[in-house]
Amino acid sequence: MTSARKGEIHRVTGETNVHVCIDIDGHGKCEINTGIAFLDHMLHQIASHGLIDLQITAKGDTHIDDHHTNEDVGIAFGQALSKALGDRKGINRFGHFVAPLDEALIQVIIDCSGRPHLEFGLNIPTERIGNYETELVKEFFIAVINNSGLTMHIRQLNGTNSHHIVEACFKAFSRAIRMATEIDIRRS
Repeated sequence: MTSARKGEIHRVTGETNVHVCIDIDGHGKCEINTGIAFLDHMLHQIASHGLIDLQITAKGDTHIDDHHTNEDVGIAFGQALSKALGDRKGINRFGHFVAPLDEALIQVIIDCSGRPHLEFGLNIPTERIGNYETELVKEFFIAVINNSGLTMHIRQLNGTNSHHIVEACFKAFSRAIRMATEIDIRRS
């Protein structure tokens, strides 16, 4: 079953060209180049902490801003994840994790229900982390959720540093998705 849980999506629009390969039964191998350094850093967290093999390349109109590329990477990632999950039979289905990063503490709860819904409860205090607009965090997850069929709740339990809050969110997402997508030997 492990070799079949892969998904590949190539998405081309007027603004972007995105290619995503995902193996949810991977080892955390990661080759990522979206042209958005902070997004690359967060996608590395998904691979590393979720033990998901990821290959993502994107070329987009980042000379205008990062919005289209950020969103289209989220769309392609969500579609590839949905493809990798297939009929979703035999998985744990539910996953949750609370991730600390210094003063930040973020909870993510996932249901691989096939019904997209996002509750986004982050209060990110700054408008930017480096060059990355922090409002794009929510846009990324909206794109992932709507294209993967996940229900996800993100709750900020603590945090004052924007980088810590967002990184803890991606780490919690990684571990929650790992838990939810793992094979339940009693169900399979």
